[in-house]
Amino acid sequence: MNAYIEIIGRALAVYAFILLALRLLGKKELSQLSVADLVLIMLVSNAVQNAMVGSDISLLGGIIAAAVLFVVDFVIKQITYRSIRFKTIIEGTAVLLIYKGQIQKQNLANEKITLSELDTIIREHGISSIEEVELCMLETDGNISVISKSLTNQHFYPRKHRPLHKKYRK
Repeated sequence: MNAYIEIIGRALAVYAFILLALRLLGKKELSQLSVADLVLIMLVSNAVQNAMVGSDISLLGGIIAAAVLFVVDFVIKQITYRSIRFKTIIEGTAVLLIYKGQIQKQNLANEKITLSELDTIIREHGISSIEEVELCMLETDGNISVISKSLTNQHFYPRKHRPLHKKYRK
């Protein structure tokens, strides 16, 4: 029984370490995985496997370690859903990269995003130049969202209400 309690403690420690390491690496690492990032993830998972289960290579030991990881993940999701402060600690906050065509250079430097990467991201969103960007944000999940000035200048008119066809009415 003590061996399984040790596995639980080890799994919790590994989870906390990996969560902290990913948080310190930055948001950019989460959504834009390169080949090197994928290799790193695979090697880290292999490296920490023994750290979680120790010398216990039984099926039950592996299941306990996996179950602990699922439970901890579930608990953290529940807490981040209920607590904005905890969510900010775990996930961080969105970062402004471009505002009204002006690059926020300090924020780019803090997030280790180069101008060429930013240009690529803008083009991927169908925008030809940074001057055309109204807003560009690095989101907490690592994705980068872009809103063009042309989109913000468009006017959207609500559709006129049309009654439901007879066969769809109750």
